[in-house]
Amino acid sequence: MDPAKINIPPMKDLTIDNITENTIRINSQAPDPRLTYVMERLVTHLHDFARETRLSTKEWMAAIEFLTAVGQICSDVRQEFILLSDILGLSLLVDSIDHPKPSYSTEGSVLGPFHSREAEDMGHGDEMSHDPQGEPCIVLCTIKDSHGNPIPNVKIDIWETDSSGHYDVQYSDREGPDGRCVMKSDADGNFWFKAIKPVPYPIPHDGPVGKLLAKLHRHPYRPSHMHFMFEKPGYDHLITALYTRGDPYETSDAVFGVKESLLVDFHPADKMVAKEYNVAVGSPVLEHDFVLVSDKEASDLRDERSQKALADLGRKVKLVDGLPVPDVD
Repeated sequence: MDPAKINIPPMKDLTIDNITENTIRINSQAPDPRLTYVMERLVTHLHDFARETRLSTKEWMAAIEFLTAVGQICSDVRQEFILLSDILGLSLLVDSIDHPKPSYSTEGSVLGPFHSREAEDMGHGDEMSHDPQGEPCIVLCTIKDSHGNPIPNVKIDIWETDSSGHYDVQYSDREGPDGRCVMKSDADGNFWFKAIKPVPYPIPHDGPVGKLLAKLHRHPYRPSHMHFMFEKPGYDHLITALYTRGDPYETSDAVFGVKESLLVDFHPADKMVAKEYNVAVGSPVLEHDFVLVSDKEASDLRDERSQKALADLGRKVKLVDGLPVPDVD
């Protein structure tokens, strides 16, 4: 942008005491009030962080080199920045803020770095995983709204690891997607498929995020789980997962995804279930009922919680499209 066309306030002799207010001042000329607000809070907290920790030049450079390494290891099939966000608890925090869930609905969980848009469409009862080493199971689910009505034609993304704890995209020699699919709920809000029982596994820890975990004396393991993502116009987007109860990492998930309401049990198929779904008697069966909320339910709850949280912080803001901006009226 041409400097001659920008009204830049005069700034010099900046110090520890006045650098923050002047940075905010020069950043406050954007026409987008939301960008102005986000940058004002970012600069405030970033500068306060440096002051409170008495951040050294050596530490500042180490942080820059760390973030550079995070970016360098990213690829089409590996998102190290999402992984970093996950292990810092930011992913779960943002999802909880942006997609609040009433107590009667299915809670959200983390997306993780291995969701892929190349999953193939699959019919009810098809096999999602073709890993011969995995323990076969069937998954029987329903999708309902907050009033108990079935929701048809919901797009459902589902993905899990193989029996060794690796996602398909982690194999350089893979021939195509496996352990993942896209389905649609039927007229009664049902969907079911064949998979393998989830296993615990470590998140990728051969990169900068793994090195950070080691320095923090944290393990990289996630409890066994299966990912689900639900989309339908008029309903709030839901990213969640179901976690096997009793997993050794149930209470120490490296990315903080486990919630009590998302813990599930597998039970052996009886003769009736085995016959109906064409599986062996005793095969592991997972049954779960998902509850989606409407866009309006989620929006009303998000606004309510935002207004309360910001009032508690003493922030003078107003909500525009559900997001806070400075209230200068």
